[in-house]
Amino acid sequence: MVPEIFSLLEQPFTGEALFDHLHDIVFFVKNERCEYVVVNQTLVSRCGKNNKAELLGKTPTQLLRAPLGARYEEQDRRVIESGQSLTSQLELHVYPTLDTGWCLTTKMPMRGSQGTIIGLVGVSQDVKIPDFDTDEFQHLADAIAFAKQHLANAMSVEQLAKVANMSRYQLDRRMRRVFGLTTGQWLIQLKIDRAQRKLQSTTDPIASIALDVGYSDQSAFTRQFRQATGMSPRDYRLTYQQK
Repeated sequence: MVPEIFSLLEQPFTGEALFDHLHDIVFFVKNERCEYVVVNQTLVSRCGKNNKAELLGKTPTQLLRAPLGARYEEQDRRVIESGQSLTSQLELHVYPTLDTGWCLTTKMPMRGSQGTIIGLVGVSQDVKIPDFDTDEFQHLADAIAFAKQHLANAMSVEQLAKVANMSRYQLDRRMRRVFGLTTGQWLIQLKIDRAQRKLQSTTDPIASIALDVGYSDQSAFTRQFRQATGMSPRDYRLTYQQK
Protein backbone atom coordinates (compact mmCIF):
# COMPACT_ATOMS: atom_id res chain seq x y z
CA MET A 1 0.00 0.00 0.00
CA VAL A 2 2.73 2.50 0.91
CA PRO A 3 4.82 2.04 -2.29
CA GLU A 4 1.62 2.17 -4.33
CA ILE A 5 0.40 5.53 -3.00
CA PHE A 6 3.84 7.14 -3.18
CA SER A 7 4.26 5.99 -6.77
CA LEU A 8 1.20 8.08 -7.66
CA LEU A 9 2.59 11.36 -6.31
CA GLU A 10 3.52 14.14 -8.71
CA GLN A 11 6.62 14.96 -6.62
CA PRO A 12 8.54 13.01 -3.94
CA PHE A 13 7.00 13.51 -0.50
CA THR A 14 9.44 15.03 2.01
CA GLY A 15 7.07 16.45 4.62
CA GLU A 16 8.54 19.93 4.11
CA ALA A 17 5.23 21.69 3.41
CA LEU A 18 3.61 20.06 6.42
CA PHE A 19 6.41 21.01 8.80
CA ASP A 20 6.38 24.58 7.52
CA HIS A 21 3.15 25.00 9.53
CA LEU A 22 4.58 23.66 12.80
CA HIS A 23 6.34 26.61 14.36
CA ASP A 24 7.63 24.81 17.47
CA ILE A 25 9.33 22.07 15.45
CA VAL A 26 12.54 22.24 13.43
CA PHE A 27 12.57 19.73 10.55
CA PHE A 28 15.44 18.79 8.27
CA VAL A 29 16.82 16.20 5.88
CA LYS A 30 20.58 15.99 5.36
CA ASN A 31 22.76 14.07 2.92
CA GLU A 32 25.72 11.85 3.82
CA ARG A 33 27.95 14.96 4.03
CA CYS A 34 25.67 16.42 6.75
CA GLU A 35 24.48 19.16 4.38
CA TYR A 36 20.89 20.35 4.57
CA VAL A 37 18.83 19.26 1.56
CA VAL A 38 15.32 19.85 3.00
CA VAL A 39 14.43 22.30 5.78
CA ASN A 40 11.29 23.87 7.17
CA GLN A 41 10.64 27.55 7.67
CA THR A 42 11.15 27.31 11.44
CA LEU A 43 14.76 26.23 10.93
CA VAL A 44 15.29 29.14 8.53
CA SER A 45 14.11 31.55 11.22
CA ARG A 46 16.18 29.89 13.97
CA CYS A 47 19.30 30.27 11.83
CA GLY A 48 18.56 33.98 11.35
CA LYS A 49 18.20 33.62 7.56
CA ASN A 50 15.59 34.94 5.14
CA ASN A 51 14.91 31.95 2.92
CA LYS A 52 15.57 28.22 2.60
CA ALA A 53 18.10 28.63 -0.19
CA GLU A 54 20.53 30.15 2.33
CA LEU A 55 20.60 26.84 4.25
CA LEU A 56 20.59 24.27 1.47
CA GLY A 57 23.99 22.70 0.81
CA LYS A 58 25.38 24.03 4.11
CA THR A 59 26.38 22.06 7.21
CA PRO A 60 25.42 23.01 10.79
CA THR A 61 28.99 24.17 11.43
CA GLN A 62 28.72 26.64 8.54
CA LEU A 63 25.37 28.01 9.72
CA LEU A 64 25.33 27.98 13.51
CA ARG A 65 27.55 29.66 16.05
CA ALA A 66 30.12 27.65 17.94
CA PRO A 67 30.05 25.33 19.74
CA LEU A 68 26.49 24.30 18.83
CA GLY A 69 27.02 23.90 15.09
CA ALA A 70 29.97 21.56 15.55
CA ARG A 71 28.06 19.58 18.20
CA TYR A 72 25.05 19.06 15.92
CA GLU A 73 27.30 18.03 13.04
CA GLU A 74 29.08 15.53 15.28
CA GLN A 75 25.66 14.06 16.15
CA ASP A 76 24.85 13.81 12.44
CA ARG A 77 28.07 11.94 11.70
CA ARG A 78 27.46 9.47 14.51
CA VAL A 79 23.99 8.68 13.16
CA ILE A 80 25.24 8.33 9.57
CA GLU A 81 28.33 6.29 10.42
CA SER A 82 26.71 4.00 12.98
CA GLY A 83 23.26 3.65 11.41
CA GLN A 84 21.80 4.13 14.90
CA SER A 85 19.04 6.65 15.61
CA LEU A 86 19.32 9.44 18.16
CA THR A 87 16.00 9.64 19.99
CA SER A 88 14.50 12.29 22.26
CA GLN A 89 17.82 13.98 23.04
CA LEU A 90 17.18 16.86 25.46
CA GLU A 91 19.45 19.71 24.45
CA LEU A 92 19.88 23.46 24.59
CA HIS A 93 19.38 25.66 21.53
CA VAL A 94 20.56 29.24 21.15
CA TYR A 95 18.43 31.43 18.89
CA PRO A 96 19.61 34.36 16.73
CA THR A 97 18.36 36.71 19.49
CA LEU A 98 20.80 34.93 21.87
CA ASP A 99 17.83 33.67 23.86
CA THR A 100 18.12 30.03 24.88
CA GLY A 101 15.54 27.28 24.72
CA TRP A 102 15.33 23.53 25.20
CA CYS A 103 14.18 20.94 22.72
CA LEU A 104 13.88 17.20 22.19
CA THR A 105 15.83 16.10 19.10
CA THR A 106 15.41 12.87 17.15
CA LYS A 107 17.57 11.93 14.15
CA MET A 108 17.17 8.77 12.06
CA PRO A 109 19.38 7.40 9.28
CA MET A 110 17.97 7.21 5.75
CA ARG A 111 18.87 4.21 3.61
CA GLY A 112 18.98 3.99 -0.14
CA SER A 113 17.67 1.20 -2.36
CA GLN A 114 20.88 -0.80 -1.82
CA GLY A 115 20.65 -0.52 1.96
CA THR A 116 23.48 1.96 2.35
CA ILE A 117 22.98 5.08 4.47
CA ILE A 118 22.51 8.13 2.27
CA GLY A 119 21.68 10.74 4.91
CA LEU A 120 19.37 11.38 7.82
CA VAL A 121 16.04 12.95 8.72
CA GLY A 122 15.42 14.75 11.99
CA VAL A 123 13.17 16.94 14.11
CA SER A 124 13.72 19.13 17.16
CA GLN A 125 10.60 20.03 19.14
CA ASP A 126 10.59 22.91 21.59
CA VAL A 127 10.00 22.07 25.24
CA LYS A 128 8.02 24.89 26.83
CA ILE A 129 7.85 24.52 30.58
CA PRO A 130 7.73 27.93 32.24
CA ASP A 131 8.44 26.74 35.80
CA PHE A 132 11.84 25.27 34.86
CA ASP A 133 14.94 27.41 34.84
CA THR A 134 18.02 26.72 32.74
CA ASP A 135 19.91 25.10 35.61
CA GLU A 136 17.08 22.64 36.24
CA PHE A 137 16.99 21.69 32.57
CA GLN A 138 20.76 21.24 32.56
CA HIS A 139 20.59 18.93 35.59
CA LEU A 140 17.84 16.93 33.87
CA ALA A 141 19.88 16.74 30.66
CA ASP A 142 22.89 15.55 32.68
CA ALA A 143 20.83 12.75 34.23
CA ILE A 144 19.47 11.69 30.82
CA ALA A 145 22.96 11.64 29.31
CA PHE A 146 24.25 9.63 32.29
CA ALA A 147 21.47 7.06 31.86
CA LYS A 148 22.23 6.63 28.16
CA GLN A 149 25.98 6.26 28.78
CA HIS A 150 25.62 3.78 31.66
CA LEU A 151 22.56 1.81 30.61
CA ALA A 152 24.31 -1.54 31.05
CA ASN A 153 24.92 -0.78 34.73
CA ALA A 154 21.28 -1.35 35.80
CA MET A 155 21.03 2.06 37.44
CA SER A 156 18.20 3.04 39.74
CA VAL A 157 15.91 6.06 39.72
CA GLU A 158 17.62 7.15 42.94
CA GLN A 159 20.99 7.21 41.16
CA LEU A 160 19.59 9.40 38.41
CA ALA A 161 18.01 11.73 40.95
CA LYS A 162 21.42 12.11 42.58
CA VAL A 163 23.05 12.93 39.23
CA ALA A 164 20.31 15.50 38.61
CA ASN A 165 20.80 16.98 42.09
CA MET A 166 17.08 16.49 42.76
CA SER A 167 14.87 14.38 44.95
CA ARG A 168 13.14 11.43 43.30
CA TYR A 169 9.85 13.36 43.43
CA GLN A 170 11.41 16.41 41.75
CA LEU A 171 12.99 14.27 39.02
CA ASP A 172 9.74 12.38 38.39
CA ARG A 173 7.83 15.66 38.12
CA ARG A 174 10.22 17.07 35.57
CA MET A 175 10.40 13.85 33.57
CA ARG A 176 6.61 13.79 33.41
CA ARG A 177 6.52 17.34 32.11
CA VAL A 178 9.12 16.68 29.40
CA PHE A 179 8.41 13.06 28.37
CA GLY A 180 4.98 12.35 29.86
CA LEU A 181 6.54 9.44 31.80
CA THR A 182 7.86 8.80 35.28
CA THR A 183 11.61 8.31 35.52
CA GLY A 184 11.12 4.56 35.92
CA GLN A 185 8.89 4.37 32.85
CA TRP A 186 11.37 6.44 30.84
CA LEU A 187 14.22 4.11 31.85
CA ILE A 188 12.25 1.07 30.67
CA GLN A 189 11.47 2.79 27.38
CA LEU A 190 15.16 3.64 26.93
CA LYS A 191 16.16 0.01 27.56
CA ILE A 192 13.55 -1.44 25.21
CA ASP A 193 14.33 1.08 22.45
CA ARG A 194 18.02 0.22 22.57
CA ALA A 195 17.28 -3.51 22.68
CA GLN A 196 15.05 -3.18 19.61
CA ARG A 197 17.82 -1.45 17.67
CA LYS A 198 20.31 -4.17 18.62
CA LEU A 199 17.88 -6.93 17.66
CA GLN A 200 17.37 -5.25 14.30
CA SER A 201 20.97 -4.41 13.43
CA THR A 202 23.13 -7.11 15.08
CA THR A 203 23.34 -10.88 15.48
CA ASP A 204 24.35 -10.55 19.13
CA PRO A 205 22.90 -13.27 21.39
CA ILE A 206 19.77 -12.19 23.24
CA ALA A 207 21.51 -12.81 26.57
CA SER A 208 24.25 -10.37 25.53
CA ILE A 209 21.70 -7.75 24.49
CA ALA A 210 19.94 -8.15 27.84
CA LEU A 211 23.20 -7.37 29.63
CA ASP A 212 23.90 -4.41 27.34
CA VAL A 213 20.62 -2.76 28.37
CA GLY A 214 20.96 -3.41 32.08
CA TYR A 215 19.27 -6.80 32.67
CA SER A 216 21.40 -9.43 34.42
CA ASP A 217 18.50 -11.88 34.14
CA GLN A 218 17.54 -12.79 30.56
CA SER A 219 14.11 -14.01 31.65
CA ALA A 220 13.38 -10.64 33.28
CA PHE A 221 14.47 -8.90 30.08
CA THR A 222 12.24 -11.17 27.99
CA ARG A 223 9.23 -10.49 30.23
CA GLN A 224 9.75 -6.72 30.08
CA PHE A 225 10.34 -6.78 26.32
CA ARG A 226 7.21 -8.85 25.72
CA GLN A 227 5.16 -6.53 27.92
CA ALA A 228 6.36 -3.50 25.97
CA THR A 229 6.19 -4.88 22.40
CA GLY A 230 3.84 -7.86 22.54
CA MET A 231 6.61 -10.18 21.28
CA SER A 232 9.57 -12.01 22.72
CA PRO A 233 13.01 -10.69 21.70
CA ARG A 234 13.49 -13.77 19.48
CA ASP A 235 10.16 -13.31 17.70
CA TYR A 236 10.80 -9.58 17.31
CA ARG A 237 14.15 -10.27 15.62
CA LEU A 238 12.64 -12.89 13.29
CA THR A 239 9.75 -10.59 12.36
CA TYR A 240 12.09 -7.69 11.60
CA GLN A 241 14.45 -9.83 9.52
CA GLN A 242 11.56 -11.05 7.36
CA LYS A 243 10.60 -7.51 6.30
